[in-house]
Amino acid sequence: MATAAYDEIADWYEEQFLHGQQRDPLGINRALRDLLGDSEGSGVCLEIGCGTGVHAAVIRELGWTPAGIDLSSGMLRHARGRLPVARADAGRLPVRDGSVPAVVTVMVHTDMPEYPAVLREAARVLRPGGVLVHIGVHPCFCGGFADRSDPAAVVIRPGYLDGHWTTESWTDQGLRDKVGATHRPLPELMHALLDAGLTLERFAEGGTPTPVVLAAKARKRG
Repeated sequence: MATAAYDEIADWYEEQFLHGQQRDPLGINRALRDLLGDSEGSGVCLEIGCGTGVHAAVIRELGWTPAGIDLSSGMLRHARGRLPVARADAGRLPVRDGSVPAVVTVMVHTDMPEYPAVLREAARVLRPGGVLVHIGVHPCFCGGFADRSDPAAVVIRPGYLDGHWTTESWTDQGLRDKVGATHRPLPELMHALLDAGLTLERFAEGGTPTPVVLAAKARKRG
């Protein structure tokens, strides 16, 4: 199994990076509550790319039983005290067809160059009628093309239309300059959800004054 980029920064991520996210400045927890919380369901909610497991508490609060997979053993070392986990490739989930009622992916799609294949795997393991919640960096306002050094005046340079991997970043306090990120324009991201056999139901944005997060709720066709 491949070595994950996050292995080298797992301790920094847990001990420093997450410290600045405790008050939910990007609206990630709010999106989870809005999109996963309105689903009339219970049972296992599989988080693909669970990292250190920081979203497990909210998932549990919403009535689901969290379980996670991630490629990074370093990140999973921190996650094990928060939810049941397995080290696995997101493109080959060790989960039976049609066996879980809910799947979430939280701030990971830019870490997964083959994200459309990951969504197809998510659809495979979902029960008919099951729910997928995608929460990720906003493709229109975040990326190597977006300079967010002044949050009141985000500068969008050429590059949005080009799907690409980059470590270019406006700050050295984030993740892109350390592990890189894959950009997908908005239509490409939405089509990946549809092409996986999912029906889009609701959307949310988070972060101010210009959104940082775009979230979508989709359901597996019965």
